[in-house]
Formats: sequence, C-alpha cells, structure tokens
Amino acid sequence: MRIGILGGTFNPIHNGHLHIASEVLNACALERIWFMPTCLPPHKDLADAVSFAHRFAMVEAAIGAYPQFAACDLEGRRGGRSYSVKTLEELRRLYPDDEFTFIMGLDSFAEIGLWRSYPRLFELCHIAVAARPGFTGSLEQLLPVAVADRFCYDADALKLSGKSGFSVQLVKQTAADISSTEIRSRLATGEPVDGLISAAVADYVHQHQLYRQPSVG
Repeated sequence: MRIGILGGTFNPIHNGHLHIASEVLNACALERIWFMPTCLPPHKDLADAVSFAHRFAMVEAAIGAYPQFAACDLEGRRGGRSYSVKTLEELRRLYPDDEFTFIMGLDSFAEIGLWRSYPRLFELCHIAVAARPGFTGSLEQLLPVAVADRFCYDADALKLSGKSGFSVQLVKQTAADISSTEIRSRLATGEPVDGLISAAVADYVHQHQLYRQPSVG
C-alpha cells in the first residue's frame, strides 16, 4: 500500500492539515494518509502543554469523515522526543511491504539539514513537500549541498529523483495557510474559529476546555 505520513503537533489539527493531506493524496497517487501526532517535538516546546492523548483524540475527530485518512499513535506509544528518522525506520520495520511518503511543509524542507540524521530520510521513503500558494522556486535550490549529488532534478515533474530509488516531489497547495498559533489565540479569547477547524474538533476543544486562558483571582 502507498501511504503518506503527515506528522505534526496538531495542536490543534486544523482544516489546513486536512487540505494538505487531500492534495498530497491525489498528487502522489497515495492510497492512505496516516496522521501522526508527535509526542515531544525535537526543536520546540509544546505550546499550552496539551497532552498527546488530547491531540490524538482531536486528530481522530477531525478525520472521521475521510475514509482514506487514519490516525497513528506510534510516536505517542514510543514516548520521548519524536525524531522523524526513528519513526520512519520503525515504520519500515513494522510494514515492510508498504511504501511510505513523508509529507512536510516547504519551510521544514528548507531546514532539513538541521534534522537528526537527515541524509538517512532520503533512503527510507519518498518525500512530498507542500509549498504555499505562489511559490515559484525549485526543490533543487533547497536541497542540502551534502546530499545534492544523490539527486537528479526534473523541472517538468517538479521532482527530485534519488539514487536510492526514492523521490522528493513538490506539491503546490491551493489553499491559504492556517496557523495553529492563531487558532489557539482565538480559542483563548473566545473569538470564532469557523472555517479554521472542523466542527468535531471545536466540540472536542469545548468539551475538554482546552486552550482557555487561566482564570484570574
């Protein structure tokens, strides 16, 4: 099976995540997308200290209407810092007959040289890079110099083909960015979040009183 892996804090999961998953599913001819919340992100603190259990439950609520989407709790069960290379190595071990595509944003791909054991990522899976609307650059420009000789760039296909047999493909988004930070801020002050998160996620947030400002006095 051809499976896309969309990781993130999902704090909370929003409609932008769902849109990216849908576009990559179609652009890369995938059969499933697995949403994988991080346990502890390696490069930043988790805002508002929302537990893995809550973030995983919000993912399940958000994707309930999408039969090709599934939630994966692998990083939560493993615990500790969530390094993508460890996750992908474990997925390859657990599901040797499946083919994985790791989904990441353009900003993250531009900083991939800072990731732990990043050259190994290109040996484990395909990578789909979701670019913001209006992006006119190329993946070749963003590829770390240390691994550039492993790839051949196909400008027409917006793809880097690697010697490992795996590729890096650019997927151009058609929707504007949505910020989890902005959503948390709106939820904290009681502002509307219509169109930003699904009704199911909004209900979960309300039910569990997440992202509220602490009471004073």
